[in-house]
Amino acid sequence: MLDFAYYPGCTLKTTAKHFELSALEVCKILNIGMSELPRWNCCGTVFSLSEDDLMHNLAPIRNLIRVEEMGKSEMVALCSMCYNTIKRANAFILADESRLKTINDFMYKESHKYEGSVKVLHLLEVLRDRIGFERIKKYVKKPLTGLKVAPYYGCALLRPEGAGIDEADNPHIMGDLLRALGAEVIEFTADRECCGSYHVVSKPELVYMRASNILDRVIEEGAEALVLSCPLCDFNLDDKQKDIIEKDTSRKPVPIFYFTQLMALAFGIEKEKLGFENHAISPTPLLKEKNLI
Repeated sequence: MLDFAYYPGCTLKTTAKHFELSALEVCKILNIGMSELPRWNCCGTVFSLSEDDLMHNLAPIRNLIRVEEMGKSEMVALCSMCYNTIKRANAFILADESRLKTINDFMYKESHKYEGSVKVLHLLEVLRDRIGFERIKKYVKKPLTGLKVAPYYGCALLRPEGAGIDEADNPHIMGDLLRALGAEVIEFTADRECCGSYHVVSKPELVYMRASNILDRVIEEGAEALVLSCPLCDFNLDDKQKDIIEKDTSRKPVPIFYFTQLMALAFGIEKEKLGFENHAISPTPLLKEKNLI
């Protein structure tokens, strides 16, 4: 049995709880142990681009201290943004011993000093490198036959170099997984375009433009749904899609899935654990049309 420390992050306990629920159900079937960190805190949300900004690395490194306190050396994240932030903070601190010492000195009240032993992984990496997509095929009870999907990576899964889980210019990890589930994967040319990220707070018109363009491309390129791994991308492309459709009622709705939901569906996990009721754009009509629910 594979056994990892599991970092959920804030959103997976609230608006993206269907991401967490479906992921943990899938991990049970695949015999992947996911032990949640005790006393975890926010990842810090984004990695600071300033080289002398140690303060913004406190939050992610404190989570890695919790991993070492658990006696584990590998931590898995689901949220693309959490993964990216913690992975980059870890590399940044370990690149210079003085940074690690300063961080540990600052957190003097921690009984454990971070030793730098933790490897940060995304669940997609575990599925590809530790389980294997050929093996995953053996767990499929309900192939996603006829479902045309577009994998969407966004920014945080692929960049920068050293943090990305796949080729930045030609990613295929998610597409390979979806094919193993029996879905028809569409060559999606907007798979690495930014959804607008946190500009949804200060510049909602920018997110409207970015999200509209991505959703347009889904339809134009022949897909019926978008598949992703980032709760922020999901918010901009699912929740905000309602606003986009209100402004243009002629638009065709595009269901947005977390990759773990489609895994759970293909594995035959009961739909009550898939969280489809949490979607802004209901995927139920599409799935019924494909005889998948």
